[in-house]
Amino acid sequence: MSMWSNFFIQQDEDSRIGMAGTSQSGGLAGLSGAKGGRGQRRTQKMSDSQEGKIKLAFLVAIIGMTLTVLGVGTEFWVELAQPKQFSGNQTCQMAHYGLWKGCIRTLWVADIDPERTSCGPAELPGESNCTYFKFFTSGENAVIFKKTTNKNMNLAAAVLALLSLTMMVMGSICIIMSLSKGVHFFLKPASFCFVLAGILVLLSVLVFHQSVLALLSSDHSIPLHHEMSWSVACVGSAGAILIVGGVFFLILSLPVSPWQKCFPHKNSAT
Repeated sequence: MSMWSNFFIQQDEDSRIGMAGTSQSGGLAGLSGAKGGRGQRRTQKMSDSQEGKIKLAFLVAIIGMTLTVLGVGTEFWVELAQPKQFSGNQTCQMAHYGLWKGCIRTLWVADIDPERTSCGPAELPGESNCTYFKFFTSGENAVIFKKTTNKNMNLAAAVLALLSLTMMVMGSICIIMSLSKGVHFFLKPASFCFVLAGILVLLSVLVFHQSVLALLSSDHSIPLHHEMSWSVACVGSAGAILIVGGVFFLILSLPVSPWQKCFPHKNSAT
């Protein structure tokens, strides 16, 4: 009897060990499967079509950045022109300036359109005398045709433009990281950066326009005709393009496309 009892006890112990080993191996397999699933989800790359859409939106943003740099770096934001016959000789004077530099140009009256009453435009041949503003160094205001600039407004416009350029650089870094890593995580920060850059550059134009009005109202001894020039057109267009590019990045960052929600496929609808 003792021999049979020992045999059955040994069988029970072996079965328990086998069940424990099976449960442990199953648990390890499940754990490794879960880790593998998470690893696959983390390393999942974006499709070629998604990458192409991101590159297309980035191209739109690059156009906006190029126009911004072109506008901010040039001095044709506004043109101030004296009456064509103000000096009473064969020449007349006009000025044009931007965020950093201003120029006084002397033009020949004979080269000006006879129907135009003011001196200009600035593209005509003539002598130029350009100087950088001292807002950022000594803090002095500039004097243009006996009219004094408002340095606080000019500084504000320049700072807004520089902040806009900074946000563009940050947004570009986010897009480059998104394309290199193959993830959508960086698209939302990039969208925020580009939309904010567009808003800042448009605010820069508005503040600059107010500074021009303050300049004109500082003195009335010399009548001047003013008009915003092509640099402002570049910056204004760049602001709108940057906002559109930022909206594109926001749409691409969504898990489900808004067009799929608004216009579902016929198969899914039926």
